[in-house]
Amino acid sequence: MLQRHSITALVFALLAFTAAHAGEAAKPPSDLDVPFGKIPGEKPGEMMKQYWQRHAEAAFQRWRAEYEARTQPEAIAAYQKERREKFLAAIGGLPEGMPLHPQVTGTVARDGYRVEKIIFESQPKHFVTALLFLPAADRFPPPYPGVLVPCGHAKNAKAHDEYQTVGAFLALSGMAALVFDPIDQGERGQYLGPDGWPKHWGTRAHTMFGIGCTLLGRNTARFEIWDGMRAIEYLQSRPEVDPQRIGCTGNSGGGTQTSYLMALDDRIGAAAPSCYLCGFPALLRTIGPQDAEQNIFGQLAFGMDHADYVMMRAPTPILMCVATKDFFDIGGAWETFRYAKRLYTRLGFPERVELLENDAGHNYNTTQREGVVRWLSRWLRGKDEPLVEPAIQRLNEQEVQCTPEGQVMLLPGARSVYELNEDYEKMLAPRRAEAWKAGDRAEQLAKVRQLAGFRRLDELPQPAIESAGTVERPGYRIEKLVLKTEEGIVLPALSFLPEKRESLPAVLYVHEQGKAADAAPGGPIERLVLEGRPVLAVDLRGTGQTKPAGSEWKDAFTAYLLGRSYVGLQAEDVLQAARWLKARAGANSQPTGVELVAVGAAGIPALHAAAIEANLFGSVKLVGTLASWSGVIYSRLTQVQGSQIVHSALTTYDLPDLAATLGGKLTIEQPVDGKP
Repeated sequence: MLQRHSITALVFALLAFTAAHAGEAAKPPSDLDVPFGKIPGEKPGEMMKQYWQRHAEAAFQRWRAEYEARTQPEAIAAYQKERREKFLAAIGGLPEGMPLHPQVTGTVARDGYRVEKIIFESQPKHFVTALLFLPAADRFPPPYPGVLVPCGHAKNAKAHDEYQTVGAFLALSGMAALVFDPIDQGERGQYLGPDGWPKHWGTRAHTMFGIGCTLLGRNTARFEIWDGMRAIEYLQSRPEVDPQRIGCTGNSGGGTQTSYLMALDDRIGAAAPSCYLCGFPALLRTIGPQDAEQNIFGQLAFGMDHADYVMMRAPTPILMCVATKDFFDIGGAWETFRYAKRLYTRLGFPERVELLENDAGHNYNTTQREGVVRWLSRWLRGKDEPLVEPAIQRLNEQEVQCTPEGQVMLLPGARSVYELNEDYEKMLAPRRAEAWKAGDRAEQLAKVRQLAGFRRLDELPQPAIESAGTVERPGYRIEKLVLKTEEGIVLPALSFLPEKRESLPAVLYVHEQGKAADAAPGGPIERLVLEGRPVLAVDLRGTGQTKPAGSEWKDAFTAYLLGRSYVGLQAEDVLQAARWLKARAGANSQPTGVELVAVGAAGIPALHAAAIEANLFGSVKLVGTLASWSGVIYSRLTQVQGSQIVHSALTTYDLPDLAATLGGKLTIEQPVDGKP
């Protein structure tokens, strides 16, 4: 079943992707835990989820207020234009047009229709594979309406029974249908293994590729949207198709693509997204954010929810197909529909948006398909008929194959999405180098701070400190502390105080696995303390005791939806902890400032904090930290997670640019490249 296949692939692939980098962290000694009651929420690992939910709810309240004020046609038109512009900016814009260079690589005849196997280029040598279902001319004289069918998260994509069937049903109902493979599905694997077949596919591949996209200020959705737009262009180029009558329908991930395309492309005259639209309030309350292309940077902050994908094209005819037992919440789907319905009514066209509720699970079954085909026939053919799906003779594995060897990346000169991102990074790299060489350093650092999204030290409040117990060890004692840095956020910490204090700088120690990772007897922290150095080891938010249990990627995507970065917020954690530590050291503190030690992924926010507030730190040591973000673009497959990157960073800076600002203060040990 598609339902089981899709949700299993989504959950297990994304959890595997996140867990790959985290590794098997040793359980911290229980005597170094801060009592759970000191940390907000029922469980420490829920702190960040609750934090993001509060910020999301504030965004939802703003959205509702703006919606209620949007009553006049002029205001609605201005809103539609503004949201579409922000949508396009958030995904990094769209590529330039170029010839499609289409090929028909074969034809399969069926009773009442034929199927052509198509390959075209959405970008130079970036191939898209598709099946074009064309009605028999003796039954339906051309030109026909053309319907685009983007596929959902099925591994075999256009070959999947449900997508083949809807294509054939549309053709038997007098409409041409182009069913195409999304990237990393069907024949469009983008990273092939030694055996010539995709190493990853579907949700995991989309999110893997999405890491590089995010660093470049792009989104996986940008490539899917552009493929769909070029597919419409191909449909319009066919003499059998009426270019003024274009529709779109897709299920699940194809429902996501349909939603985006109908919101952005005026050529679509009617649409029917299936099993996706439910609204972010319901989504975040239930299953949480999904894979990379289903999350647009900052969209909750600038006010783009699922209902907006419908309302941005009002009064274009749109049918929302939903399922009562879907994992996409049915209550949220109805709420989304009601917002859209009211706006269509304000424009005087309430009949142009409808909802089909199917008593089933996540699906594109006969009920859904019949509703879709009837809807598109009504608005594209002008015929409102009770069309019934006949038995369909599906194509076999050979008949659906468009390329000679079954994969586009085996075609001569084929270029993957990874290579397209590399092209952009090659253009950005010299621009960055020149800006950091010739530009004003303070100005560049201000841009860094803005992109990463964190405040200057003098803008940060003083944390409230609460003691949570003491542990005695030979030669020093450990104070368990809680640093309350903002509403709903606490940083569990360990203050290591030597019995014999030397005139040495205090050390702030941050580790990707939390405060206790290097705190065992005989470990790195103890060696520093026995030298006479006070050490403060801190759990940056989302690490150590507040690390989410199996849902870190969901929290990172929620932050992304809100236009925030963990890197920026954790940099603030570093700054607040360092300032408090320096003040506590008092007269014993060296004028050179706090020594900062950061291990693993914690080195990324630590580097940001030190580069922006260099005077606070006497030295900085990074151990096992990612060497550069640009390296992630070229390594393609990566263990780097969404919490370790900043949207659009590579348009302005890379990690070595920040490192260079610290000069001799910085020591880097055992840098990593982020490869699996």
